[in-house]
Amino acid sequence: MLVDSHAHLDSSDFSDDLEAVLHRAEQERLGAILTIGCLNEDPEPSARLLDLVDSKPYLYAAFGVHPHDALLFNDEIKNRLGQLMKHPKVIGLGEIGLDYYYDNSPREVQKEIFSEQLRLARFMQKPVIIHTRQAEAETIQILEEEFTANSNDVGIMHCFTGSSELCERTIGLGFLISFGGILTFKNAGELRKTAVGVAEDRLLIETDSPYLAPVPNRGRRNEPAYVRRVAEELAALRGKKTEEMISLTGNNFRRLFNLKDVTVQ
Repeated sequence: MLVDSHAHLDSSDFSDDLEAVLHRAEQERLGAILTIGCLNEDPEPSARLLDLVDSKPYLYAAFGVHPHDALLFNDEIKNRLGQLMKHPKVIGLGEIGLDYYYDNSPREVQKEIFSEQLRLARFMQKPVIIHTRQAEAETIQILEEEFTANSNDVGIMHCFTGSSELCERTIGLGFLISFGGILTFKNAGELRKTAVGVAEDRLLIETDSPYLAPVPNRGRRNEPAYVRRVAEELAALRGKKTEEMISLTGNNFRRLFNLKDVTVQ
């Protein structure tokens, strides 16, 4: 089953042709797309995203307060997040984490809200989707405070571009490592080395569309259909056939989110 484990289908970049984007994904035989909803004060976008995932059997959603918006987190948003987690097609909590590159919210607030959402995810028994940028040490510290070593599958390190230490320590906590289009970039030599060393049962692929399109579409709008290019790159790096990598990562996705009824093609 070809899976895009992270997309932003509610992005304005898809507002004019979302049906065509989904049709191309269907043509590529995607069996699942996890689309991410970033919560803020306005509840309408999350309601629209739920309508979207309910409209297609292969669409699933995750919701969370992105570190950019951590300053907006309050009891109302927390309660709304908890209610969203009860929807049968909301299978994860995220993306959440730390972003010290943009610092759109104060760092101490980011850390506090990150921890609070991790605790909510554990209470709701949902895997988490982690965003970290220029905040590796703090990300590891918080994750190691909230999860114990050798845990079962607990979530995804999304669009992984971090160090080998971040990779190893988060795998030790039960995380899967998701690679996106950056893996195909010429300057991604260290990332490709990391990707080769990850155990098979810890691998996932994604697009993070509309961002970070893989070669040969780099610099253009990304979309879920392009996840096949990521599968091809990861397969070549690891000496596998593309269809083997598609099956492997699809099985990992299904296991992580307990999607027992989803057929693996």
